[in-house]
Amino acid sequence: MRFAAIADIHGNHLALEAVLSDIRAQGIRDIVDLGDMVSGPLDARPTIDMLMALDAVHLLGNHDRYLIDRPHEKMGSWERLTYTQLEPRHLDWLRTLPANSVYRDEVFLCHATPQDDEIYWLETVLPGGEVCMSSLEAIEARAAGVPQSLILCAHTHTARAVRLRDGRLIVNPGSVGSPGYRAGKPHPHVVEAGSPDARYAILEQVDGGWDVTFRHIPYDHTAMAALARRNGQAELASALATGWIR
Repeated sequence: MRFAAIADIHGNHLALEAVLSDIRAQGIRDIVDLGDMVSGPLDARPTIDMLMALDAVHLLGNHDRYLIDRPHEKMGSWERLTYTQLEPRHLDWLRTLPANSVYRDEVFLCHATPQDDEIYWLETVLPGGEVCMSSLEAIEARAAGVPQSLILCAHTHTARAVRLRDGRLIVNPGSVGSPGYRAGKPHPHVVEAGSPDARYAILEQVDGGWDVTFRHIPYDHTAMAALARRNGQAELASALATGWIR
């Protein structure tokens, strides 16, 4: 089994185009999408149209959920703009997507954790705002009850692979379209990838185990940074341009 995992596109259609092109160039046909597809101050419509046409397994991320579980006036700034770019058919499609899934009986898929689509799993935010790797004990506790040997998650935009003591592997493929962001929960913090590249992962089953390859793909990130800046999102523009929040 060999497939690609994408996540956290956040309306960045140019990054998505580049990643899908690279996936095809690697000879890969099967794709899983871990959610947070369109919400962001970029260009939601071409992004979701590409994803709806894609033969892939899709999950509903927390920001996708915000577009369909609350009125427009109670959405965050990213969702309010995104909502105006979408048609009813797009929202109807989002409503069909699951929060979690099992891929080919062997891979467990979730957006953030199996229990909650908003909680960091492989990373922990300290009270001072530092973002560090979670303890093995905390990671394993959230994996309880998941029998699959490979577990995929997203949400933190941070590419990482963690091997549990029982041999299971948890992988976050990183973010296709948002290499940095600022958040307020559980404590104010920033996440920065350090480069503007689009990210995804290739997973391959080899001799009963899993091989993971993280891919960083250049694309026209300056165009998306300019779009974020025009939409009043200076920090996101900085992240898209450089990989850093400045």
